[in-house]
Amino acid sequence: MTNEFPIFIDFEASSLDLIMSYPIEVGICLADGEVHSWLIKPHVIWQDWSLKAARIHGISQEELQENGTDIQEVAEKLNVLLAGKELYCDAWTFDSFWLHRLYKAAKMKPSFHLESISVLLNEDQVAHWQDVHDKAIAEVNLVRHRAANDAVILHETWKRLHTK
Repeated sequence: MTNEFPIFIDFEASSLDLIMSYPIEVGICLADGEVHSWLIKPHVIWQDWSLKAARIHGISQEELQENGTDIQEVAEKLNVLLAGKELYCDAWTFDSFWLHRLYKAAKMKPSFHLESISVLLNEDQVAHWQDVHDKAIAEVNLVRHRAANDAVILHETWKRLHTK
């Protein structure tokens, strides 16, 4: 793998409510496949919580309080790791919202730029994305809806689309 591989990011969140939800986990898969992730300790004003979402990602509020990393520290680590880089996600509306919410709470600005993976794909790749993505999910055998794993699945999907 070379630097021509994109860097992928994924978030898990308290819910899918684009007004009240907040990020609870962020995962990054770098161009070389190296993975980083952090559980995020919720800001005191973040109160939204969906039991339905919790059943999907499997992260409890107690786990976030006990094992979560402070917002400021997560934002700082992301900025150091990703300074000047372009990152890609598969759910830009949600991921950009949660990224903004994280950095707003940390009173910082990201040192990197987030973009939809769709800007990287040609028409043929768009047409095959879902099938290739579904096959990657089935074959990589990772627990879905955990941020790092989902970023790895994006990386694997990209790799398969570019080697076919």
